[in-house]
Amino acid sequence: MKVVHVSTYHRFGGAAIAALRLHHALRLEGVDSALLVQDSDRPESDVAAVAEGFFSKKIAFGRFVAERLYFSLKEKDKSLRFHFSPLWTGTDISTHPLIQAADIIHLHWINFGFLSLRSLEKLFSLGKPVIWTMHDMSTFTGGCHYSRECQHYLTHCHHCPYLKHPSTTDLSYRVFEKKSQLFQKANLTLVSPSKWLADLAQHAASTRHLPVYAIPNPIDLQVFKPENTKDELGLDPHKKWILFAGVNTQDPRKGFAYFKAATHLLTDHAHEWGVVVFGKTSPEGLNDLGLEVKSLGSLPAHEVTKVYQAADVMVVPSLEDNYPNTVIEAMACGTPVVGFDTGGIPEQILHLRTGYVAQLHSAEDLVRGVRFVLENENYTSLSEENVKIVAQRNAFEIVARQYQRLYDKCV
Repeated sequence: MKVVHVSTYHRFGGAAIAALRLHHALRLEGVDSALLVQDSDRPESDVAAVAEGFFSKKIAFGRFVAERLYFSLKEKDKSLRFHFSPLWTGTDISTHPLIQAADIIHLHWINFGFLSLRSLEKLFSLGKPVIWTMHDMSTFTGGCHYSRECQHYLTHCHHCPYLKHPSTTDLSYRVFEKKSQLFQKANLTLVSPSKWLADLAQHAASTRHLPVYAIPNPIDLQVFKPENTKDELGLDPHKKWILFAGVNTQDPRKGFAYFKAATHLLTDHAHEWGVVVFGKTSPEGLNDLGLEVKSLGSLPAHEVTKVYQAADVMVVPSLEDNYPNTVIEAMACGTPVVGFDTGGIPEQILHLRTGYVAQLHSAEDLVRGVRFVLENENYTSLSEENVKIVAQRNAFEIVARQYQRLYDKCV
């Protein structure tokens, strides 16, 4: 059986990383798997890029710019520019050799100018089984990646809160209408890493007629495993370190404001606890956290693993999220996680068993979670439980075999 995974990016972003890991996991299980991306950032066997030459890469970038410009004319404000995908422009991959040879076409995150609604129509017209792993809500909405409080997708998108001029037949209405028409005729099966998103897809008007499964993201336990790396990163080994991964202080969805409020409630441990961050950071946003801050900036993948291994707890205060890779990465390294009760996060963290699930929008409960972990007299057992749960649920072979059974069923 030949499977081709389709993803906008090769290694950039959580959805791309999840797709790449699944591709690797399947190959280790003997599946003839390939990955087709818009633009690869490095050569890799069994990974092909649609945009290979200089000019084709420029064209691909032009599609991305064109779609963002198109949406910018309709967006409510520019803070939402990358939170809505109208699938307005894209490329036709239906004739690509990997697609033609595949028995299963496996879609992942295909936005930002890679595939359009017309591209999807051509793929579906091949009649081959298509599996679509949903990494956010955009598969079944009129374009938004997360709907926030809006529930129009349950009936029909319209009056979209992301748009400057919402109306009964606005952009979200038109995109939703076209998706609904395409999905009626498609040989399509949906998968979500979280039961939360799978349940939403089962109730969404555009996808409720489709089969939907929940299969978690995989993780390589040969890479993510417990080690003591504080000294390597220059962290005081006598302190306990609170990790905030992938910091983006400009995106309210990431909940940095709640993290900052929480650290100010932990100053009674200022001499014993510190904060370590990596990723897209705003220096001014880290100036006043009430605790010592060690900012590591953007890191290569092998260095990121060391940060998980060095941290004593990770806090994930996202207000909307599906199934963050960062959570299972930390857990696999034996680092307990504290996160809000939202999206698929409470499925990843087993409350009071591997970490702490805090009340949404409550910095005070985040603090209770951090204290539960760092003041836990059974911290070693807590850490070991994280490693055990991830091995049982997210190991490469566990996830790959679930997808193999689904592939066999679809074929």
